[in-house]
Amino acid sequence: MKIQRLAFQALALLALNQHMGFDGHVKSGIMMAFADEGAEAAAEEEPPVDVVDEAEATTPEEYAPPANAENYQFQAEVHRMLDIVVNSLYQNRDVFLRELISNASDALDKFRYLTLTQGDQYKGDDIPLKIELDYDKDAGTLTIRDTGVGMTHDDMIQNLGTVARSGTTKFLEALKESGGETGGGVEQIGQFGVGFYSAFLVADRVTVASKSPLSDDQNIWESVNGESEFHIYADPRGKTMDRGTEITLHLKDDCKYYAKYEKLNQLATHYSEFVVHPIYIKKVTEEEVEDEDAEEDEPEEKPEKPEGEEDLEVEEEEEEEKPKKMKTVTTETWDEVNSKQALWTRSPEEISDDEYQSFWHSLNGDEFSNATYWTHFNAEGNINFKSLMYMPSEIPPELKSGSVDQFTSGIRMYVRKVLISDSFELMPRYLSFVKGVVDSDDLPLNVNRETLQESKIIAIIRKKLVRKTLDMFKEFSKKKAPKEEDEEAEAEIGADGTVTETEKDEDDGPSPYLEWYKKFSTSLKLGLLEDNPNRKRLMKLLRFQTLKSDGEYISLDEYVENMKEWQDEIYTLAGADADTIKKSPFLAPFGEKDVDVIFMDEPIDEYWGGQIKDYESTKFTDISRENVKFKDEDEDLVKRREKAYKSKLKPLTKWLKKLYEASIMRVAISSRLGSSPAIVSSTQYGNSANMERILRAQTLTHDGGSPSMSMKIFEINPRHPLVLKLLDGAPEDDDGTPDTDVVDAAWVLHDMAMMNGGYPISDPAAHAMRMTKFMQSQLGVDSLTLEPEIDPPEEEEEAPEFDLDGMPDMGGMNMDDFDLGSLDLD
Repeated sequence: MKIQRLAFQALALLALNQHMGFDGHVKSGIMMAFADEGAEAAAEEEPPVDVVDEAEATTPEEYAPPANAENYQFQAEVHRMLDIVVNSLYQNRDVFLRELISNASDALDKFRYLTLTQGDQYKGDDIPLKIELDYDKDAGTLTIRDTGVGMTHDDMIQNLGTVARSGTTKFLEALKESGGETGGGVEQIGQFGVGFYSAFLVADRVTVASKSPLSDDQNIWESVNGESEFHIYADPRGKTMDRGTEITLHLKDDCKYYAKYEKLNQLATHYSEFVVHPIYIKKVTEEEVEDEDAEEDEPEEKPEKPEGEEDLEVEEEEEEEKPKKMKTVTTETWDEVNSKQALWTRSPEEISDDEYQSFWHSLNGDEFSNATYWTHFNAEGNINFKSLMYMPSEIPPELKSGSVDQFTSGIRMYVRKVLISDSFELMPRYLSFVKGVVDSDDLPLNVNRETLQESKIIAIIRKKLVRKTLDMFKEFSKKKAPKEEDEEAEAEIGADGTVTETEKDEDDGPSPYLEWYKKFSTSLKLGLLEDNPNRKRLMKLLRFQTLKSDGEYISLDEYVENMKEWQDEIYTLAGADADTIKKSPFLAPFGEKDVDVIFMDEPIDEYWGGQIKDYESTKFTDISRENVKFKDEDEDLVKRREKAYKSKLKPLTKWLKKLYEASIMRVAISSRLGSSPAIVSSTQYGNSANMERILRAQTLTHDGGSPSMSMKIFEINPRHPLVLKLLDGAPEDDDGTPDTDVVDAAWVLHDMAMMNGGYPISDPAAHAMRMTKFMQSQLGVDSLTLEPEIDPPEEEEEAPEFDLDGMPDMGGMNMDDFDLGSLDLD
């Protein structure tokens, strides 16, 4: 059972997405989380001397809080969440550092913001805003220190353990909805404000010392991994900080390698490249130097010569150079790991594509999907601001599920380098998938965010951003597909025998814009409904499959350019998908006349198609509606034919209208059916068949939809033999009674026409009964009475027979050669 449980946990860990977000002391928002394969590889490459197998790890010394400590129980949900985070949620333990750095960055941003908006309480000073990573290899501790807003005694209680403000309730609900506590799709833990607890991934004990500018006291919050309580007490060291927070991790035995400069530098560089505040890591170096203070040894005294001995001349031996006395000098320096200037403040000419993609990863919290395209610009005028906007390559989960109303904006709003919000509503709903940064010097900081949201300056910025974003889409739509690298240039041989090479077209492959458009087309079409000022810009971005495009996508401009000379309408037909639309009988006359028809194959097409009547003065016409006519025909001849057919088929149309009264609005003579006997179309102002299908799929639609759902036109083909045969059997007056076979045939025709038009059969049971009678007639079955049940005789069970001929070739072996009796089969 233990092995099974471990295997299950391993599979659950593999199923989890490791790209998680950030949180601050109260709520995260400065950096988006992202994981790094290189970071994981580096973790695996740590020297084995510092890594201890969990089974062999020693139990940490028992810790007892000071006698004056106040003890608090974790909120039940916090304790449960802690167990999930530590034991199940994180696959890569390195992420603890990105979470804690993000918290520190939040605290710095909050303090900077408060000094500008509440300067009477939070006064600026000479203390620099910074983050420090300190460590003690011998003690096995790692400390993350910031000079941010800090926490009071009550803040510690509220933010680190007992109140639902920590976001644990929402976190647990999201985890449950996404697949349970041991697996699922919670992608960004930071959005719930619980990233601080990732410290317990690597620490047996966590100590948080904090000093708020609003309090003279410096307090310590402390908790041991696995306990259900935490402790708060006055810092026995006294006031060691003017403000800020210091988180000390007492590392587990198998995590001691985090107390190394090389490891911290690697992780901090990766996770914090674009944090706007400086991050410093303590670097300890040891160097052997000459010990100048060491005392020199006294020279040895030479023995005196005996009296009377002559001085002999001898060469003095060279004195051997004595080794210098050395000593080890330990020095501590602080290296800045994120000295790069904020990307959006730099000139686009000096930024590489790799740098843009790296910043996108930090914004999106996804290391594995790159941005499709981006725009980097400085807006100048009455309002000046810098901006960097990205087009994602993949659909966000919220858009995939259709919950666009719950999707938060991905725009970070800075004012004079101060982060105001990481989800500021600078984009309309249909552009919520766009992510980026906006930094303005013109916005006021001494107002709350709600007031700022309604600022006229924000309205101007929002308008410019939308225009720039649509311009970015337009620019990207013009990009051609890159040539394949392995394609060689084509060779042409001239009349004189010379060979010249011609390059292949750049657009040999699929258009990069089309690949992106297929994923985000619904969002752009939503903009047609919600953004009337930019409707024309959006319509130029649309692409459609058509009757003549052979599966390719074309723009509205291309469709209009290829219209027939007599054509003054843009013909459209809606359906569930392109393959279904291609089979529609409505397309038959258009194929015969070589007239193109746009396929409206998304549900949202029905909504914007019902509101937008034209494109640059060219009218949209749904060919599934009544009164579709071609302008290349003799109008006088068409009118005379219609009049003659109406007169000829009047008895049939009158009788069919009475017969179908409950399901159709009227019967009409059609000249566009080709080889089909009949079809059901919709009125100009009623719902189309596709719209009815969409409404029926909406579970909250009352009474089966709107009253206009019954506004159907039954169109018959006056030239079709089946219709003419029904005319012969139709009663000539209201009192006439047609044969039963004629009535059944009329209903079969009705059901065929409904299906041809895309509508469901109104009475499937009656239709099945009529089709059964038709099969009875065709097969010459006299009666539909069932035959009696058969009573087969009992049979003796027979031993299974083996087909020796069907056995595989035994290679000449003979079973009789084996002495099976000698085998001990027991």
